[in-house]
Amino acid sequence: MKPVNQKAWFLVLPVIICVAFSAILPLMTVVNYSVQDIISPERRVFVGVEWFASVMRDEELHGALLRQLGFSFAVLLVQIPLGIALALSMPAQGWKASLVLVLVALSLLIPWNVVGTIWQIYGRADIGLLGAGLQALGIDYSYTGNATDAWLTVLVMDVWHWTPLVALLCFAGLRSIPDAYYQAARIDGASKLAVFRYIQLPKMRGVLMIAVLLRFMDSFMIYTEPFVLTGGGPGNATTFLSQYLTQKAVGQFDLGPAAAFSLIYFLIILLLCFILYNWMQSLGQAEQTEAAQ
Repeated sequence: MKPVNQKAWFLVLPVIICVAFSAILPLMTVVNYSVQDIISPERRVFVGVEWFASVMRDEELHGALLRQLGFSFAVLLVQIPLGIALALSMPAQGWKASLVLVLVALSLLIPWNVVGTIWQIYGRADIGLLGAGLQALGIDYSYTGNATDAWLTVLVMDVWHWTPLVALLCFAGLRSIPDAYYQAARIDGASKLAVFRYIQLPKMRGVLMIAVLLRFMDSFMIYTEPFVLTGGGPGNATTFLSQYLTQKAVGQFDLGPAAAFSLIYFLIILLLCFILYNWMQSLGQAEQTEAAQ
């Protein structure tokens, strides 16, 4: 039997060390804090699962979770169809395709805090194009004073910022479809809707799964943009889970409850992504079975 060369593991060792310092060690620290009551730097008391029980009974957490779920699913309902439509309308090749790709990707290059600042100015009624335009139309718009306006502004801001990512992923999926499929569709006289339903959409299933998971995870952890735009207000209208966690850990310095909540936060994201992934996999298998029959 030929001996296996194990020297390749030395090439992976730097990655393992980086992951250990950036993920595993902080996670172990959070787990340690979640089961202790930190009275002072020198005095800590083991409390077991007391902080987890306390966090689960927190009414503010329940409200933040409902707002977060509503926002994340609204993001998916808007951005996925919009990204697909944008990808279908983009030129397939040539210099126009390159130019459109660059223009579409511009918003992805803007830092998150700058995005919040841009929309903060854009939505103002005195100097902002959006705020002044809506006021001129007679619409009473105020993202700082109206909870619905604030929530919709955060949603539109996120759609503007991240829909290009979905569009670029869908565009890559469309470009990977061989021309033979389109030639066969033209010979059969298939309509554009039939081409999309039976050729393009099934072939984009893989990239759409990636887009859904990426956008869901990112929207579920959104913090910087709404914090800069509204500060979580008015009231708690745009206080999502990440901002609630920050208020616990930094504002109130409740490290034990904050650590417990961060672990629950992580498990919620993991569970929902698992459910979404399996649901999309089951849909794909059902479509393959239907096509085979």
